[in-house]
Amino acid sequence: MGYPKIDSSPTLLIEQTPPIPLLVLDTNTVLDWVAFGDPQVQPIVNAIQRGTLRLAASDACLQELRRAPGHAQPNLYAAAQALAFERYLAHASVFDIPERAEAMGLPLCDDPDKQKFLELARHARASHLVTRDNARLKLARRLAESGRFALLVPDAFLRRTKRPEHGLLRG
Repeated sequence: MGYPKIDSSPTLLIEQTPPIPLLVLDTNTVLDWVAFGDPQVQPIVNAIQRGTLRLAASDACLQELRRAPGHAQPNLYAAAQALAFERYLAHASVFDIPERAEAMGLPLCDDPDKQKFLELARHARASHLVTRDNARLKLARRLAESGRFALLVPDAFLRRTKRPEHGLLRG
């Protein structure tokens, strides 16, 4: 009589492990992390560094981020700007957003330059877009009704994901 065999195939393990949530951080939220060390975003940063959250980025969002530190903090040296950018990029998965992806079922921002973050979140199938931008936050209810992704300020994201049933920030 043989012993029962345990199926340890990778698919079994993958099915039992919930996927790691993917989120989009807008430029100001990234700057709060990498340039200003804002304690309000630190729990999000900790989860990213632990691997319990993943980040999505696109070329358009990265181009904006490359320019932003000099505008947000003019005294930030070029080397510090580059380091801040690299700190973020080390944790981000870069998605190619096709040009035809624009506005595919998404509400439009008042500022067309801010639309790229919505397009990224939709295309990457992110669970959340974290922002403090009022133009984007005006769209939160319509996006929630569509069921695509949640659009939240950092504090609301933290409140939602610290609940035990979500478990995103525990580790």
